[in-house]
Amino acid sequence: MSDQFIAEVRMFAGNFAPAGWAFCEGQVLPISQNTALFSLLGTTYGGDGQTTFALPNLSNRVPIQAGQGPGLSPRDLGRVGGAERAVLNQNYLPAHGHTAMASAQATQTSPSPSASLATVSENLPAYRADPGPGLLIEMGYPSVLPTGAGASVTHNNLPPVLKLSFIIALQGAWPQRP
Repeated sequence: MSDQFIAEVRMFAGNFAPAGWAFCEGQVLPISQNTALFSLLGTTYGGDGQTTFALPNLSNRVPIQAGQGPGLSPRDLGRVGGAERAVLNQNYLPAHGHTAMASAQATQTSPSPSASLATVSENLPAYRADPGPGLLIEMGYPSVLPTGAGASVTHNNLPPVLKLSFIIALQGAWPQRP
C-alpha cells in the first residue's frame, strides 16, 4: 500500500495487516520504536506517555467523527461509548396505560376476549395461565408477575454487522496541517 499518511486508518478486507501497517486493536507500542506515530497519537488511545502509547481499538466498535454536530453532544477524540447489550426498563419506555374490564362476579375461569376480571376468593383465581413454560398469573399473587416494563432484562443492541479489519499506517508521509 502506498501514499498513506502516518496514522491513517483504513478498512481492509484481508486477514493480515500489510507491511508497515497494524490492526487497530489497542496494542501498546514502545515510543522509542515509533516516535513519529507517537507524535501524532500521543496517549489519546492509551499508554503511559513515557515509554508506551496505544493504537486505536476498533475491535467490536463503529468509528464516528470526533466533534459536535448541530444538536448533538460533543464527541472527544479517543473516547469510547455505546454497548452491545442494553437493559430496557420503565425509564426507557413512553408513559402508557392499559384498560382492564371488571365485574362483580367471575363467570369464567380462563381469559378470553369476552371474559373480564372479577372479585374471587383468595384460593380460587379468576384466571390462570398454564404453569408449564408460560408465566403463572394468579389474582391476588403479585409476586408471580414480571418486575415491570422490560423486566430489567438485557437485549442485543447490536445492528447487523459485517466484520472488516481496520488498519493503521505505522509509516508514511507526514500529514501537513492546513
